[in-house]
Amino acid sequence: MSDIGFKGIFQNALLAVLSVALIFITWKLFVVISGYPPYIIAPPEVAIAHIWNNWAEMAPLLRATLYETVVGYVLGSAFGFAIAVLMAQFRAVQRVVYPGLIISQSIPIVAIAAPLALLFGFGMAPKLIVIGLIVFFPVAINVLDGLSSVDRDVLNLARVLGASPWRIFTKVKLPACLGPLFTGLKIGASYAVTGAVIGEWTASSTKGLGTYLLTSKASLNTAAVYGDTLLLTAIGVGSFVFMLVLGIIVTPWQWSATAPKWLQPKIRPTGKED
Repeated sequence: MSDIGFKGIFQNALLAVLSVALIFITWKLFVVISGYPPYIIAPPEVAIAHIWNNWAEMAPLLRATLYETVVGYVLGSAFGFAIAVLMAQFRAVQRVVYPGLIISQSIPIVAIAAPLALLFGFGMAPKLIVIGLIVFFPVAINVLDGLSSVDRDVLNLARVLGASPWRIFTKVKLPACLGPLFTGLKIGASYAVTGAVIGEWTASSTKGLGTYLLTSKASLNTAAVYGDTLLLTAIGVGSFVFMLVLGIIVTPWQWSATAPKWLQPKIRPTGKED
């Protein structure tokens, strides 16, 4: 792993494990010191035990929420990337669309979810739209910034060398925006599960971890509430870690001096690029 090395990866993983352990220790200490009764706050071992003892019931709910989160996340990310590319390529599109992006983020997502349920019913569509609305904005803004900050001298050099617009995009602009893209993807990954929960609360006729959280709260099942929250947190953290690792794989030049093979131009014997 060249520049980072396995030692650095191991140290980062160890720090992450220690951070998680510190959270659980702090949680346990707060329960003991505060003196709150179990029906107000469940200790971490009780929440974990609830997940273990009720896994047969919670596993399908976890799969349902995870499926909604992944599909909505992919759709929102793709839409955000496409909008950013259009805005970067066409200034007129940016002038028209950019204010709308800002306005869309100024409206509380809970307020949007209710009208979506009226428009599209209580199926999958409104939940996916809610998740997509949360995810697409950080992706779009970061990709737009990445495409807008490409070195002009590099672009001019590519044009002088006769590179086509498509090759300029794939070989110059796209690599330049991959770093910002994964920054947006990591932010979106952290919040996508929030959109899934909001969608299940306001626009869902099917069960998931979000609806389970509501029913557990209504029945004052504290262990279920905290256990469900742990699973939702695991989805968010797991999504972030997955995008972090994927970003390291796809953008190795951020930690290695050697460009990946898929970005290295193939030179013919004549000296021309393929």
